[in-house]
Amino acid sequence: MVMIKASWMSLFAIAAVLLVILAPAAEAVTCSPMQLSPCAAAITSSSPPSALCCAKLKEQKPCLCGYMRNPSLRRFVSSPNARKVSNRCRLPIPRC
Repeated sequence: MVMIKASWMSLFAIAAVLLVILAPAAEAVTCSPMQLSPCAAAITSSSPPSALCCAKLKEQKPCLCGYMRNPSLRRFVSSPNARKVSNRCRLPIPRC
């Protein structure tokens, strides 16, 4: 009976180690509206977003609700052109 318990404990320990090693590490995003500067031309005009703009927009996705709540940024990130940029970058607009 003790041998079976030890085997199960070893199996769980190995599984836990593998889970820690093989699990993808979550990268923290630093919320900085300046990271969206490559999108400025597309948001303030009708020009299409660049690939860099779309990449930065996707990278900053976890921050978008915070930007929408900020009175200084809301008019930029909630504007019709910002929605067009989001659509062109195939990034759904978050519901905050």
